[in-house]
Amino acid sequence: MPIFLNALKQNGLLDRIHLSICNVGSRKVSAQDDYASQVWRVFAPNLTIYGFDADPEACEAANLEFEAREADWNEFHIPIALAKESGTATLYVTKNPMCSSLYRPHEELLQHFSGLPALVNLDHTTEVETTTLDTFCQVESIDEIDFLQIDVQGAELQVLEGAVQILNQSVLAIQAEVEFSPLYENQPLFADVDAFLRRQGFTLFDVSKAQIARSPIRSINRPGQLLWGDAIYLRDPFAENTPEQFKTPDQIFKLACIADALQFTDFALELLKTLTLKHGKDSKFDFANTILTVLNQMPELDQSPGAMALIAELETWRAVQS
Repeated sequence: MPIFLNALKQNGLLDRIHLSICNVGSRKVSAQDDYASQVWRVFAPNLTIYGFDADPEACEAANLEFEAREADWNEFHIPIALAKESGTATLYVTKNPMCSSLYRPHEELLQHFSGLPALVNLDHTTEVETTTLDTFCQVESIDEIDFLQIDVQGAELQVLEGAVQILNQSVLAIQAEVEFSPLYENQPLFADVDAFLRRQGFTLFDVSKAQIARSPIRSINRPGQLLWGDAIYLRDPFAENTPEQFKTPDQIFKLACIADALQFTDFALELLKTLTLKHGKDSKFDFANTILTVLNQMPELDQSPGAMALIAELETWRAVQS
């Protein structure tokens, strides 16, 4: 649950930013796949969502659903596979279509995990058109994507390799599914994705874990083998390898909003505080009242020396400015 976004919205502080989300692998399987029904809705009407999926039927269904909403944001679902280069590729369609990939399922490995073969084993193959995210953005004159989510069953690194230009130009946060064991043949693993994103100036903030047991008997503390998870990377304006274009006050504010949406409350607060103390003489970056209002609504902080010191620091800053 975000802490600051609603207060920022009520104070009109979100009106001056536009958020662009790109969801690669946008098939809507559950409510979690519908971005605008989640916290991101707070950015509307200044919100644009681009969804990519190799399944034309899934994209058509998502576009029809969006049209029926009469929504106040923009949303587009494009039936094309993103990869590291433009052309054609083999799509390995699995028994459950949501597990389909540009890589062949590793059935020899999958057989050791109950339930996975019924989802991930190969059903058939088909040829699909591919392009890169950079090419798409160039053709469509898109110069900004702020948050990039990728879930393409092992081909996440391919998508990233085809998006270097837009990554370096505007992307502030990435959530990518990563595998720790090769569920698909010859697929890149977490270490490959992590090394690539660190070279692009991103900082790893969190990795969720999916652990699957190899037999019905399992430990409470170690429930199975770590197979995959979601890795979240953010720009860190305090890190030496962060490109300078992501250290401007406008970019830091947008990053703070994304961090809060992703529930990195501590980081969002650090960014908002830093903007206030360094740039708050410009009213656009004075978030003292917003921060203090939110913190004062959290009675549990009364016992936190760190929180009380922060409140005192912001109250002193506000008094000096007035």
